[in-house]
Amino acid sequence: MGSVVTADELKPSLAELRRRGKRVALANGHFDLLHVGHLRYLRAARAEADVLVVALNDDRSVASLKGGGRPVVPAAERAELLAALEPVDFVTVFEGDSPGPLIAELRPDVHCKGTDYGSPERVPEYELVRAYGGRTALVGDPKDHATSDLISVVKALPAKEE
Repeated sequence: MGSVVTADELKPSLAELRRRGKRVALANGHFDLLHVGHLRYLRAARAEADVLVVALNDDRSVASLKGGGRPVVPAAERAELLAALEPVDFVTVFEGDSPGPLIAELRPDVHCKGTDYGSPERVPEYELVRAYGGRTALVGDPKDHATSDLISVVKALPAKEE
């Protein structure tokens, strides 16, 4: 089972793992209402390195990026759920709409993003990662699953009579 840690707590752990020759991948996202697409993305990200760090958007940034009523699940609970998934070694919650500052601080060997970007060069953090010698990888299955779609399906369900 993975650990939920702050970035400051994560840095010495990653330094030790790197001293032992381990490669680090970082995947980031909202992960609001986990679904199979998330699991496939994380499994594929883990296959890129020996250690997987998941950078999780905080509640404020999810609300800013996704709009009213989001996130459905608070960051602390999303982090706990992610840490329990088999591919995940560490989860850290970050502030702001971009993981760029966290990526610059942690310098993962591989930054993993979903296939919906089309090519690594289209990932907003691509140049940042390339500048320090890292690699950007597109991983997971085609984006056929979305939390927004799941929310719409649930909202459309008829109310159960008591």
